[in-house]
Amino acid sequence: MPDSFPRQYARTQRFTLGSPRDFAITEAGGTVLFLRSSGPEDTVNSLWGIDTETGIERLIADPRDLVTETQGDLPAAEQARRERARESAGGITTYSIDQSGSLAAFTLGGELIVVDTSSGSPTEINNSSGAFDPRISGDGQLVSFVANDGLYLAPTDGSAAAQPIATEANATVSWGSAEFIAAEEMRRSRGHWWDPTGKKLAVTRVDVSDVSVWHIAAPNDPARKPRAVRYPAVGTANADVQLYVVDTEDSSRLEAVWNRSTHPYLVDVTWDDGQPLTMVVQSRDQRSMQVLEMVDDTGQTNMVLELADPHWVEIVPGTPRRWRDGWLTVQEHEQNRALLFNQQPISPPNQWVRSLVSVDETTILYTASVDPTIVDLWSYDGDSNECLTGGLGVTQAKSSSPVMVLEQSSMEQSATATVAKGDTVWHVDDFAATPLLTPQVTFHQTGPLDTHTAVLFPTTQVEEPLPIVMDPYGGPHAQRVIKSRNAFLVSQWLADQGFCVVVTDGPGTPGRGDGWERMVRGDLAEPALQAQVDALFAIGEIYPNEVDLARVGIRGWSFGGYLAALAVLRRPDIFHAGVAGAPVTDWQLYDTHYTERYLGHPDEEPENYERTSLLTVNADRKRPLMLIHGLADDNVVAANTLQLSSALLAAGHPHEVLPLSDTTHMTPQEEIAENLLLLQVDFLKRHLLEA
Repeated sequence: MPDSFPRQYARTQRFTLGSPRDFAITEAGGTVLFLRSSGPEDTVNSLWGIDTETGIERLIADPRDLVTETQGDLPAAEQARRERARESAGGITTYSIDQSGSLAAFTLGGELIVVDTSSGSPTEINNSSGAFDPRISGDGQLVSFVANDGLYLAPTDGSAAAQPIATEANATVSWGSAEFIAAEEMRRSRGHWWDPTGKKLAVTRVDVSDVSVWHIAAPNDPARKPRAVRYPAVGTANADVQLYVVDTEDSSRLEAVWNRSTHPYLVDVTWDDGQPLTMVVQSRDQRSMQVLEMVDDTGQTNMVLELADPHWVEIVPGTPRRWRDGWLTVQEHEQNRALLFNQQPISPPNQWVRSLVSVDETTILYTASVDPTIVDLWSYDGDSNECLTGGLGVTQAKSSSPVMVLEQSSMEQSATATVAKGDTVWHVDDFAATPLLTPQVTFHQTGPLDTHTAVLFPTTQVEEPLPIVMDPYGGPHAQRVIKSRNAFLVSQWLADQGFCVVVTDGPGTPGRGDGWERMVRGDLAEPALQAQVDALFAIGEIYPNEVDLARVGIRGWSFGGYLAALAVLRRPDIFHAGVAGAPVTDWQLYDTHYTERYLGHPDEEPENYERTSLLTVNADRKRPLMLIHGLADDNVVAANTLQLSSALLAAGHPHEVLPLSDTTHMTPQEEIAENLLLLQVDFLKRHLLEA
């Protein structure tokens, strides 16, 4: 059977298999570690290293030589971690190194393994069954990990079995791991941190006793007991998170005390050499973020910095961060998002800063956009800013002087990874598959807001005007319109099925100043939808002979699914068919941190939830709608789709529901990923091409 793009896309896990990822630079910079599978269809990641002097790559640890792992072997906590991280590969999916980089720790099938990164010699830690999230102390002597809701400790040389250091005989309490909100919404995937001496650990204690219990059932297997999850739905109780300093010798504990009633969210923890234990905490309404330092031996904390914003304080990777005699932050400043030092901007006024990469005494490295479709690496030396990359695409970076790792993509090429040490640059081998198609994208700025929009036509010439399919995400924290070839692979395949595909990033999406993200505060529906409408009509004016505005469809997943259903239900005069995958249909069914940031607390601003709900269906004009949802989704639960289906049925609104058994929010299964594309296209063809 000849290969097809949907099959290739699914089999290669969106062309990620075989690509290098998760880079770590050793202390002296002689080696850069990374993960990579052996080929474009190999789902098992191994640990590799590249010598920064010679460019020679070597295999350090192949999971197939160590432990036979299957999905069923994974501890429930590790499966949950992978879901939060949208991790669909297997083998070594995350790892920890000591300060020198001579040791690396990872788990396979719930067993903890420590390897010598020079020789590749492995040590399996006894009594580590069910382990996940291992962390090696800076001196390389000990490794901590989570198992059975407790924190354990073991010598890295395997000379003694692992022993518990922080546990509790309480079914609602866990030690050392990130709670749902931290992992899903705050980019904090961990719950324990070593001090610089390797003698103490900062450890979270998470109590979910007040968090609502929801049940994720498996209707395809009625004998299976529903899975109970603690879901902090908007307006309800969050997990109670505390932080303790635990002594590794006697397991004694000292609580780090802060006002958890006003600032319940623990955003980040750092414990740098020569510095006190430092925490970043956030208020429930997210308008205040504080940096706290713990006073030794007392557990009391002092606030050293507070950030405030009338809408919300954004959590930006790498910040707040000490530098010289003050603090680096990334905040809204005038009309953009700026890098500030002691509250004074040090980045150019036309930049939208995305992340802080690294700092040393002389130089700051950060990523930023001038054009929202492009992400560059910039440096600041105390006097001036310099762009270090070419302004052609999207750049991610890691740096530890004198070594830098760049991951770059553009419209001209797929992602590449390079390791640079001084003037020497090595390209890291990439075994990812070459897609069967090449996107042909034209970029525009559309509508009264100059929304960034991408347009794709079939690669073969078509004479008659084409129906349009809008293909957005369109919401906070994600962009679709970026100068990266692989971002448009599915859109190009969709266009090749006989459509003009339009992708547009409306208000609420990142990368742009002038209050662009803040436009959705209080209303996640109308600004996002209007941007799609404006882009649609603008494309109709730009390509009057190529597109047919009387045949318009829309598809999307997650927020994009919400937007697709919203379009069909609110603007049936414009949108003639929609495919909504895993949509939030009632924001009171979503989590606290994300939803309250944009819509406020439902007890205080109930009107925001009323105006954004899809459950009030107008039955006057009915357009076909396909709803798709994974029944095992514990992020956007299937109740969203089922409640919307009930409301549609009550209104006599025809629709299709495609339930995905044993499928989560990220639909990792190969067969499902392939057929989802085919079924969506079949639906759109039926209602746009054959109507």
